[in-house]
Amino acid sequence: MPGPLAGVKVLDFTAVVSGPFATMFLADQGAEVLKIEPIGGDSTRRSRAPIDKAGEFSALFISSNRGKRSLSIDMKSDSGREVLARLVAQADVLVQNFRPGAMERLGLGAEELRARFPRLIYVSISGVGETGPYARKRVYDPIIQGLSGFADIQSQAVTNRPQMIRTIVADKTTSVFTAQAVSSALYAREKSGQGDHIRVAMLDVMISYLWPEGMMQYTVVGTPAAADPNDRPDLVFKTSDGYITAGTLSDSEWQGFCKASSDPELIKDTRFTTPVGRAVNATARIHKMAEYISQDTTAEWLVRLDAADVPCAPILRRGEIIDNEQVVARGLIAEFDQPTVGRVRQPKPAARFERNPSAIGGPAPRLGEHSRDVLRGLGYDDSAIERMIADKVLRAAS
Repeated sequence: MPGPLAGVKVLDFTAVVSGPFATMFLADQGAEVLKIEPIGGDSTRRSRAPIDKAGEFSALFISSNRGKRSLSIDMKSDSGREVLARLVAQADVLVQNFRPGAMERLGLGAEELRARFPRLIYVSISGVGETGPYARKRVYDPIIQGLSGFADIQSQAVTNRPQMIRTIVADKTTSVFTAQAVSSALYAREKSGQGDHIRVAMLDVMISYLWPEGMMQYTVVGTPAAADPNDRPDLVFKTSDGYITAGTLSDSEWQGFCKASSDPELIKDTRFTTPVGRAVNATARIHKMAEYISQDTTAEWLVRLDAADVPCAPILRRGEIIDNEQVVARGLIAEFDQPTVGRVRQPKPAARFERNPSAIGGPAPRLGEHSRDVLRGLGYDDSAIERMIADKVLRAAS
């Protein structure tokens, strides 16, 4: 398919989300991504409730693996390793998120492969990195939310009880960092002719991600960190018939809100007349805003706030997003046919390229859907392929 990464061959040894989501971005941008799966397949094919009769697809799997091809092979067998060696020789990028040491045991470690194929860009995604006392921990997204300070930032008011955010933010943020790093490595290789070994740890990513505002008070060394105000409410305001959010950081935004409130006394409140005052008195300011907003409907407040140039939006329930006027106007959601499932929805690639447009490259693959084609492309004849299938070294979709 066209795209800025057209012609780039990616071997995707990853499972679950952090790796597959990253390589899916590369596929959206034109890379040829081959998903290497064990005979039993990526565990997320069966995550939660499968959405097809054969039990091959979950919504999570489709949303992390669209536009890829699938080779299902026993990576521990001699013939399986031979196939993988031939594939690596043709690859530009290899991405893996096994626990430390697993790829080395398969004869696919970074040091060995990069010595043989110096142009190869080898990517290792891990939970907490390959060194340190936690290196061999089994890690999922909540572990990283806890270690990185993310759960602390979400702490409940008054009780100070840490809370997890209800999406796998560490996994998905790691995916974005990884895809960006691969693009940088491809650019560097164009100049030097040399590949690289990129290591991306979820913990490293989330500390980096949180730092600009989540760790502000720890930026200056030797300065005592101010305590986080834990009674500050969020910016969810209940109207008489729903919920909105609105921001009043700048002077013009606060003055606009005061105008929208239709209360001439509000702008005279000296606690809120300056940016510093509004920050120091944030809890009082937000509670005051909530008092006014609760009195009228969502539609009425959005009209008033927009007229006053105050940042605002309705807070949409997930079921409302697809039909939201802005989402529809931008054409953000695509539909296509997913074999054995039916019609499915997916968000279009978020980065829009004018000269080399990215696009959804097609549905997620069935387990082993491309096994025969891949091996034929490597020079195996049909009898050898069928023998590997019979020996359960290879799985091919019927």
